[in-house]
Amino acid sequence: MGTGIFVKDVAVTDGWEMQIVRFEPGARAAVHTHEGPEFLFILEGELVQAGRRMGPGWASVAGAGTTDDDVRSETGCVFVLVDRV
Repeated sequence: MGTGIFVKDVAVTDGWEMQIVRFEPGARAAVHTHEGPEFLFILEGELVQAGRRMGPGWASVAGAGTTDDDVRSETGCVFVLVDRV
């Protein structure tokens, strides 16, 4: 994913996976394209996705074929990520 980004696998079933993701302050995800849908829910801190700042309780959905080219956290954050394996 990128430097300062840590992923813990929580569960996998029927082709879906759930992970807890932690961005250290200043971490930035590499540009990537989603092969399938991706759902995330912010637990702590702030995540910036395509210029949109999301804090605790915010959710985001990315459709298959979409590209993330600006995903970062200036403050650090923790979120739940669910996507296809």
